[in-house]
This record gives sequence, C-alpha cells and structure tokens, in this order.
Amino acid sequence: MTEYVEYLLEVFKEFGAVQPRRMFGGYGLFHKGLMFGLVADDVLYLKADETNSPHFLERELEPFRYEKQGKMFKLSYYMAPEDIFDDPEEAKVWAARSYAAALRAHKPQKKRLQNTTPPKKKA
Repeated sequence: MTEYVEYLLEVFKEFGAVQPRRMFGGYGLFHKGLMFGLVADDVLYLKADETNSPHFLERELEPFRYEKQGKMFKLSYYMAPEDIFDDPEEAKVWAARSYAAALRAHKPQKKRLQNTTPPKKKA
C-alpha cells in the first residue's frame, strides 16, 4: 500500500472502515464491500451519479479519464475536492455521498429460481 493510500485511510477515519484494494495500477477504496473511491497516480476520485454529480460539477472537478487503444474513456468518478483532506467532517460527507452513489449503482445478483413445478407422472 502506498503512503498516499495510507493517508487516505486517515482522511476517511470519521466515515468508517475503508479497505483499499490494488486495481489496474491504482487502488479502489471500498466501504462495506462497495467501491466508493478510486486512486490513480496519487489522485483521489470519488464515485458519482446523477444524484451527487452536481456537487462535483459546481466545483468544476474533473472526471476520471483514461486512454486505451487510442480511445478516451470516462468513468463515473470525479476528483475529490481539496478541502476534504483538512476537514474530517467534510471528508465524511463526500465519502457518504459517493458510497450512496455506489449503493444506487449496485445491482445484486439475482438468484436463480428453482423449477417448482412437480414432475409429471408417467401413465
């Protein structure tokens, strides 16, 4: 784990337990099994959707983008605002918003329905 990721665990201490996992050359930040943050090149990005993206847009925060095979891709993560790094309560608010976005995006796996039709009797 990098020093920056260790630092982020302290930043989000008020929010609750955060588990970092190595992913694609960076880290995913997970809370209760859902990824709410992304760390790439020591930059923190937080999960966004239609509900919480206005908070990022009003501060003109950049989305996470990457290039693959000459094409640019944008994920639903935006740079975290600078003030969360000095304000544990603000960090908690932003983490909670991003975790809520992760919850809304989470689609639980559907259980396969078992065939409850009784077998036909042979005559």
